[in-house]
Amino acid sequence: MTVEDKIVPDDNYSIQMKNINKTFPGPVYANKGVNLHIRKGEIHALLGENGAGKTTLMNVLYGLYGPDDDSSQILINGREVKIKEPMNAMEVGIGMVHQHFMLVPIMTVAENCGLGAESTFQGIRLDETKMRNKVQKISQEFGLEIDPDSIVEDLPVGLQQRVEILKILYRGAEILILDEPTAVLTPQEVNALFETLKALQAQGKTIIIITHKLKEPMFLADRITVLRQGQVIGTIDKDNTTLEELAEMMIGRKLLKIKRPELSTGDIHLELDNIFVTDDREQEAVRGVSLKIRKGEILGLAGVVGNGQRELAEAITGLRYVKEGKILMGGRDIANKSPRFLYDFGLAYIPEDRQKTGSVGDFTIAENMILGIHHRKEWYLTGALSSFLNWEKIYGEVNKNVENYDIRTPSITTPLRYLSGGNQQKVIVARELSKKPSVIVASQPTRGLDVGVIEYVHTRLLELRKEGKAILLISSDLDEILSISDRIAVIYEGEIIAIEDPSETNEQRLGLLMAGQNLGD
Repeated sequence: MTVEDKIVPDDNYSIQMKNINKTFPGPVYANKGVNLHIRKGEIHALLGENGAGKTTLMNVLYGLYGPDDDSSQILINGREVKIKEPMNAMEVGIGMVHQHFMLVPIMTVAENCGLGAESTFQGIRLDETKMRNKVQKISQEFGLEIDPDSIVEDLPVGLQQRVEILKILYRGAEILILDEPTAVLTPQEVNALFETLKALQAQGKTIIIITHKLKEPMFLADRITVLRQGQVIGTIDKDNTTLEELAEMMIGRKLLKIKRPELSTGDIHLELDNIFVTDDREQEAVRGVSLKIRKGEILGLAGVVGNGQRELAEAITGLRYVKEGKILMGGRDIANKSPRFLYDFGLAYIPEDRQKTGSVGDFTIAENMILGIHHRKEWYLTGALSSFLNWEKIYGEVNKNVENYDIRTPSITTPLRYLSGGNQQKVIVARELSKKPSVIVASQPTRGLDVGVIEYVHTRLLELRKEGKAILLISSDLDEILSISDRIAVIYEGEIIAIEDPSETNEQRLGLLMAGQNLGD
């Protein structure tokens, strides 16, 4: 890098990043010559579709990844720094709240905040009083009121996120990075988070929000940087743009207007009759749930994560034992049938955890695309070589799905783990929705997906609905639930506490129900 190419230090900026390149095996180009400037004391949104390079760029800034070459530069408050690991980032005042919280569930709030911080110790001993007092002081100073002695696993998701923010403030962070911070929050928790971030900004903190949701930066951010395919498309003031313009910058085209066709249902095709299911600790997670879904209907299931949705979905799909009750599909009791039987019987399942349940990271995209249906005769060569997979046919089908779902990959033989989280999700959604199922259980199907692919997934679900499929849509995204559901069931602590008509309810009402408030009629 020549002298002319170097960044001119400017202490009006908290962060100056120049020529950031990051490549993963494949090769997958996550960042290509990215330049980013973030002003002191602003809330700055990094907006982009899946695989755009948002999280990778911030992981470089936080020291989780190193850039590919020495031509890159990072300046913090006008001073060039070398960030080779998170400890270096913390030393220059950078803290990061990851999409998946990094807390120890069985420890208290204070213990989680003090874990690994040198100021927590007095010699070689843990100074619990000092730790507690410091957490209490920080929580009061920044309006993050919480009991330092609370056990983290007993806290709702919104408060656990508050602990993550407290944890990085405990270490003196002046720059806060939050990766998809609203992914699992209720509307009320989102509002509380935004108030917290505004309060932190008022005290001089610089805040970066990584998101693929269009509404959030328009509500919260001062400026927005849009990334697409690893490159910066532009940085724009919030007041000088629109949702439509941001969407076009993100995906390179205008969004379609999705309209839900008139409801035309048939017979009941999936029925849950008073079912009881336990969680991994043998505690009752689903208590007496009864639901009916007709052919040609989308039933949305709304609830804060951890209220029995995962156990319910796994019970329907044969992954979890049903202690009591019936699950009827086409009039036949399928409770406790094997997943293979259910797949062949016409069930498709998009699980909420794409890595643990939905895929095998070391398998190729093509191999993952036929998981669960790989035993079917249609995928095998005929004749004497009938025990061999017909890869020519498989690759043909997989390539169609890659194109339809805009899966960003150098090849369909690339191991799935090399793709971004959003592109991994696309592989699973494509696999399940292309099976020609009669019942679809879709749990968080668009989590981590960008607006263009969300548009495609919603369109495909509505097409399947029109074809007479029965669809259970489990989602914490109330925009999604309200836009494509015909009815909305709200689950709280394993019980269905309300059935709502999408045309007669709203996000605020659903949020209150999700929090367990009895609103009456």
